[in-house]
Amino acid sequence: MTEAVRWGILGTGKIARAFASALQDVPGAVLAGVASRSLEKADEFATEFRAGAAYGSYEALAAADGIDLVYIATPHPQHAANARLALGAGKGVLCEKPFTMNRREAEEVVALARAHNLFLMEAMWTRFMPALGEVKRLIALGEIGSVHQVVADFGFTAHFGPEHRVYNPALGGGALLDLGIYPLSIAASLLGPVAAVRAQAEMGPTGVDVQTGFILTHEHGGMSVCSCSFQARTPGELTVSGSRGHIRMNTMFHRARSITVARDDGSRTIETPYLGNGYVHEVIEAQRCWRAGLIESPVMPHAETLALMEVMDEVRRQIGLVYEADRAG
Repeated sequence: MTEAVRWGILGTGKIARAFASALQDVPGAVLAGVASRSLEKADEFATEFRAGAAYGSYEALAAADGIDLVYIATPHPQHAANARLALGAGKGVLCEKPFTMNRREAEEVVALARAHNLFLMEAMWTRFMPALGEVKRLIALGEIGSVHQVVADFGFTAHFGPEHRVYNPALGGGALLDLGIYPLSIAASLLGPVAAVRAQAEMGPTGVDVQTGFILTHEHGGMSVCSCSFQARTPGELTVSGSRGHIRMNTMFHRARSITVARDDGSRTIETPYLGNGYVHEVIEAQRCWRAGLIESPVMPHAETLALMEVMDEVRRQIGLVYEADRAG
């Protein structure tokens, strides 16, 4: 067994719980500590997931010995500050999406990680799922010919009040940052860097987007059509199409357990099971990189995170969505 990787988690919400559960399914992963703004919540979380320690502040976890990597699962507007806190204390960082609120913040975080020679990765867990890997493998084999288009959607009906994080601008609410980053990230993964974007949105009463659609053209050719919504329960599928056919990531592409290849000569479905709750695969990659002394993952490199933050900045500019973090810059 290789040496254990000792994890700390900032935050105790839903995504933190999913990540803590995933750690239990990863060989060599140890949940060494969890932090909350409430020591009581941290204690409860630590007891449930058998964490080594509980901390009543993020600063206390960052300063603690015996933690190698910190997973940031706090509300969106806190990501940049929390990442800087952990990196400043000499910890590697896996930061939940959206990586930050805008590209300016992302550049600051990446620069700090590079200056301290510390591992930093955006926790875009869908990038590491077996389904996407299989899609890329088939494309490379020429199964669907030359690839020209991606269509992807992600939407659910968000029955929450205006104070909930998905609608609250102070918490980085809005469909784009919460959901739209998924189809955007995978579209860029399949077709390459984004050259231009055109976006439209429906804005809600709190001032954030409740559904957004955007069309991307890519530097190496091809087009993506992406959408996200808090108003509609969409199919949640992704289809990549080429000159000879298409491949569909079935039933919620971000956690697809199968893909279907369709061509003129017939179709077939390929099972693509994943480990645990799906977050396992990004944990494995983060640990691999950390053990190898890497400061970024070749699967989700810093440059791509920065580029995607810039695309989202441009989408927000076009739809008129401004956050406090933008004014602070």
